[in-house]
Amino acid sequence: MTAGLPTLVHRGAKDAHRCGDGRPKVAAQAAGQQGPERLTAERIGAGLGERATLVQFSSAFCQPCRATRRTLEDVAAMVPGVAHVEIDAEAHLDLVRELRIVSTPTVLVLDAAGTVVRRAAGQPRKVDVIAALGAAVAA
Repeated sequence: MTAGLPTLVHRGAKDAHRCGDGRPKVAAQAAGQQGPERLTAERIGAGLGERATLVQFSSAFCQPCRATRRTLEDVAAMVPGVAHVEIDAEAHLDLVRELRIVSTPTVLVLDAAGTVVRRAAGQPRKVDVIAALGAAVAA
């Protein structure tokens, strides 16, 4: 049973997971691993924001996804040049696998060029989304 532990610890080091208190843990893009992920408008099925894009992967019966949608829509409305794009994870399985999305909601924060600068699993707090946008705009 302990043979699987190093694998789980390693995955936890590079993927976003929830903290012990249930809050989402935000992970920066892992440096040096296959280069930064970049998404285009064609790949996500919607236009990118001038300054940043909040990409949300959701599923139909996910209650935290609905709350996440409201939070991201609020932040996108507050910050000029920021777009919010929601993607149905079940309808886009190839993209989900490619980006290693393992739970919903998962939020990717893209800079103006479409490069993933932050990712988080779980329902984010508005203040955390705003902080992540700061990193995307500064990139």
